[in-house]
Amino acid sequence: MTWANTTLSAFEAAVKSSDPTPGGGTVAAVALGQAAALLSMVADLTLDSERWAEAHEAAQDAKTAARNVMPVAAELADADAHAFDEVVTAFKLQKNTEEEKEFRKNAIRAATLGAAEVPFETAKQACALLPHVLAMAEHGNSNAASDAGVASLMATAAAKGAVFNVIINLNALPETMGETMRQALPHMEEEIRILGRACMDAVRSRL
Repeated sequence: MTWANTTLSAFEAAVKSSDPTPGGGTVAAVALGQAAALLSMVADLTLDSERWAEAHEAAQDAKTAARNVMPVAAELADADAHAFDEVVTAFKLQKNTEEEKEFRKNAIRAATLGAAEVPFETAKQACALLPHVLAMAEHGNSNAASDAGVASLMATAAAKGAVFNVIINLNALPETMGETMRQALPHMEEEIRILGRACMDAVRSRL
């Protein structure tokens, strides 16, 4: 199953089921893909009109960024579900002997680290996309200001949702694991906050 190739109704049915996957991390990655798709639309609407010629370079950059993010977002949606499935599998390992217990513990930790790394990449991709969303919100076709607004909301939701999934997995691990992610998160969260608010301010000023 690849979530990018399923129907919306089938995806929603899978999310609402009692199965642990797909869950919030996959939904965050899907939101990232939708943000990129909307951004591409706003960029095209800007490029299609000479009225917004001064924003054409920014629009082309935004379109390129969106085109690059969309397939990555689809891969991350699948990867996130797979990563958590690995955690579930690790918890089911035998624990009858000390050797089995040690193997199981290490397997759980390795899988949990992987389950943090995938949404961390989703958050990174969202953070890279947000400046382009802001550029279109500020300077793109004003007739698509509401679309830029929704793109910013989806991108920030993807970023914040992904960060939640990083944190909950890192909190289950020793502090010596995932150090790079732990160090990056405070700056990442502040960047998301600043860019998200700037996008909202730009959209409201152009509605």
